[in-house]
Amino acid sequence: MQHSPLLLPRRPQSVDAMTDQLSPDKKLHLITRNLQEVLGEEKLKQVLQERELKVYWGTATTGKPHVAYFVPMSKIADFLKAGCEVTILFADLHAFLDNMKAPWELLELRVKYYEEVIKAMLESIGVPLEKLKFVKGTDFQLSREYTLDVYRLSSMVTEHDAKKAGAEVVKQVEHPLLSGLLYPGLQALDEEYLKVDAQFGGVDQRKIFTLAEKYLPSLGYAKRVHLMNPMVPGLTGAKMSSSEEDSKIDLLDSKEDLKKKLKGAFCEPGNIQNNGLLSFVKFVLFPLRGEFSIKRDAKWGGVKVYTAFEEVEKDFAMERIHPGDLKVSVEEALNVLLEPIRKKFESVELRKLTDSAYPNTLKTKGAGKVAMPGGGDEDELVPSKLDIRVGKIISVEKHPEADSLFLEKIDVGEAEPRTVVSGLVAYVSQEDLQDRFVLVLCNLKPQKMRGIESQAMLLCASIEGEPRRVEPLDPPQGSSPGERVFVEGYEAGKPQDRLNPKKKVWEKLQVDLKISEECAAQWKDKTLMTKLGRITCKSLKGGNIS
Repeated sequence: MQHSPLLLPRRPQSVDAMTDQLSPDKKLHLITRNLQEVLGEEKLKQVLQERELKVYWGTATTGKPHVAYFVPMSKIADFLKAGCEVTILFADLHAFLDNMKAPWELLELRVKYYEEVIKAMLESIGVPLEKLKFVKGTDFQLSREYTLDVYRLSSMVTEHDAKKAGAEVVKQVEHPLLSGLLYPGLQALDEEYLKVDAQFGGVDQRKIFTLAEKYLPSLGYAKRVHLMNPMVPGLTGAKMSSSEEDSKIDLLDSKEDLKKKLKGAFCEPGNIQNNGLLSFVKFVLFPLRGEFSIKRDAKWGGVKVYTAFEEVEKDFAMERIHPGDLKVSVEEALNVLLEPIRKKFESVELRKLTDSAYPNTLKTKGAGKVAMPGGGDEDELVPSKLDIRVGKIISVEKHPEADSLFLEKIDVGEAEPRTVVSGLVAYVSQEDLQDRFVLVLCNLKPQKMRGIESQAMLLCASIEGEPRRVEPLDPPQGSSPGERVFVEGYEAGKPQDRLNPKKKVWEKLQVDLKISEECAAQWKDKTLMTKLGRITCKSLKGGNIS
């Protein structure tokens, strides 16, 4: 098939040559186009009158980058066209601090994966890599000077301000870890230690940016400019996320998988709100190519080339563009962007890197397809679908309508405790349960038990026989309510919001939940863990878990 010129990757003319032709106003337009907000625009204008802007974009090396990363990549292309000095920060320390989304032993591998895949993305859109500087966070964040500044900053920033700053970025729980409270301050300090004029990020980082503006001057450092992209809807109409498989297209997805995902994308006729396909056209394809072609059969109007996004949006709103034609056209454009990345990652070395950096990925049919456990296909049976959390029993009493049942209130890290009904009266005393830390399965469908709705399940080990023996599972010492429990090797998957009772996901997974000879909880011989260590029971070796 012959591709239109719009879709072919093309090398821009020399960046230096383009920059020499641009006035400060034109540079400002390139730097700020399609941004949702700029903090410090007057300072930005002042810098552009005097010299080239120094800007950085950071990414925490956690889940695998997906096609939404082309949005910041296209802005980086704009920055380079405007003559900016651009630094890309691979924030490995931040990845660890954010609720341990990236285990420490995998950080080095994931940094290498991010560097390879982001460089491949930039090459696919014609960005000259020699104009970019790549930095790893721990290369400077563990220095004596930086560490002292962390302590200086921690003596100024209140817990309230730190928690508020990270609210849109760091996973929020009722009892936050100190690591998550440090995260925003470190991101603020990065601006000084990278010696930049501006930081670029999504609008979800706004509160971190305002924290930096408030506190950096208190340390004697300059206030920086902050450039914010809008949040781009995913295929489901929500934010595109590494942990939501239906919402994102992996950079290594095959053509077949891409077609399948786009076919199921949210794209209601005439509806331009939360339309991930239109957003991709606006924030990626137009900035990169300056035009977009709708491909369709001649009897429906044939190929039409648009040179302004507003015209695409208008025609879609008036239903002159059919959702199916938009999907086909975006699919073709995406395949051209992704093909160089797929080819690069066909090498044995990079395939090995991918498997090592994300050891819990499952290869499926189709060239290069990588699916994350727990996100994956709806029918994929993986333990990360289960929302198991540490809970603390804050009250326990007999069920008013059943002598064999306890009625518990359990703190699982939410605003209010959950009501849980459990049949433990014959096995565990009320005193032993009060204030005990336990494991709670939180995404079962609520079920009424003798007239009272049970909103979760308290997980226990058991051994059948006469008498039957039952013990609640124990989280590691020092655990807090709401901390996530995961199966070793499946920590990157995201639990489903609610398990579908008809698919019997819990019942199928529960069959392989056992207690080892060391009294550790396991699923198919892989240990159940929190970030603090493994889940255990007191004495029921070889028992079942339910």
